[in-house]
Amino acid sequence: MELLWTDQCFLGVLIISLIVTLVSLRKVHTRQAFKRIFRRPLAVSAGIVLCFFLAIGVIDSIHLHQNDSLLDRVMAPLGASFEKTYSAPLALNLYSVETVWVGDKVEQVYPRLKYPPAQIKNETDKFWRIKQLFGKALAWSVSLTLVLWLLMIAGKRFTKKRWHISPEKAGVAALVTFFLCVMFLLFSYWLSRELHLLGTGKIGQDIFYYTVKSIRTGLIIGILTTLFMLPLALILGIAAGYFGGIIDDLIQYLYTTLSSIPGVLLITASVLSMQTYIANHPQQFSTLSKNADARLFALCLILGVTSWTSLCRLLRAEALKLREVDYVMAARALGSSSLTILRKHLLPNVMHIVLITLVLDFSFLVLAEAVLSYVGVGVSPMTISWGNMINGARLELAREPIVWWPMISAFAFMFTLVLASNLFADALRDAFDPHQART
Repeated sequence: MELLWTDQCFLGVLIISLIVTLVSLRKVHTRQAFKRIFRRPLAVSAGIVLCFFLAIGVIDSIHLHQNDSLLDRVMAPLGASFEKTYSAPLALNLYSVETVWVGDKVEQVYPRLKYPPAQIKNETDKFWRIKQLFGKALAWSVSLTLVLWLLMIAGKRFTKKRWHISPEKAGVAALVTFFLCVMFLLFSYWLSRELHLLGTGKIGQDIFYYTVKSIRTGLIIGILTTLFMLPLALILGIAAGYFGGIIDDLIQYLYTTLSSIPGVLLITASVLSMQTYIANHPQQFSTLSKNADARLFALCLILGVTSWTSLCRLLRAEALKLREVDYVMAARALGSSSLTILRKHLLPNVMHIVLITLVLDFSFLVLAEAVLSYVGVGVSPMTISWGNMINGARLELAREPIVWWPMISAFAFMFTLVLASNLFADALRDAFDPHQART
């Protein structure tokens, strides 16, 4: 096993987040907040969709070799299967006409693809094979959903007594979403074993493979950027609000100056500087995979360093209010040190703002990668990402006949991830924000 930098950070953040969540469930108010989340069908559905995305990202982050992850093994041979050029989704022939000799005359034909098995000879055979795989996926999805339903019934008494969470509030939404996700996962996987599910690109690459592989890149940018952004925003925001005076002025000047610089220009200049450093130190990045991973890691770092100002403002405003409340003033009067007050009284009372802001920023960061790749300062062209797919597909929309499936595939997966994260963030805000009205 050979984990890259981004793999180690990504898996480490997920493990730490899971541990912190489990430990926080020991507190009554945290359990009550999760209870409010589980009462909302949309939140439960969005959470299940996010779990499927995270599962794919985790599998793709476990590299057995630099260019070989567990996901590559699962989806093989899609990563190494190339056609001549474009082919439409579920097609048996190329999308482009070729001129061939037939006997003693020239004819224009659509050549057959190499990937589909020989037993699928025509559209009728393809239709019946798709129908068989759909029925197989349907049977497995129903079976797995029934297993989940039985587990929910078996755990009903435990969840009610221990966590005071009632599964039946959003149980139907959970079961339906789980069924649809499993159905899509199994049907698309089995169908991709025999056909190019989402077609092929300009060099004959499988678009479904590239779209699924892009999930890891989107998750890494959304999660690792928050890892780099959080310490700066948390430390400087609380310090500015609690201490005030010259410390507050210096921190205000810092984030005001940083916010005055156009964000795209600042990120572009930083990315280009980092790319120059990587190009001038090839001995530190001996392979193309290490070079591409270093650029991805650098992009996360740059986005984090340039995106902490908004959260810092929110934490400063909250700290200004909290330092005047009775229990903080009592702790100060009893001689508690500033570090103790910050750690025991201020930090726990601003964590709801941190949590809500990070989840809301996640979707913005996923979209930011696509925009930066579109303008040419995103991840390495060697890195499979939705941004690179969209950047490469913009010229394909202008050709005749139009090639629409690379753009639509990247957009659909990215839209699903962003929509699910926004819906879950909305429920998270309502559950953890003490200023929200409780119903």
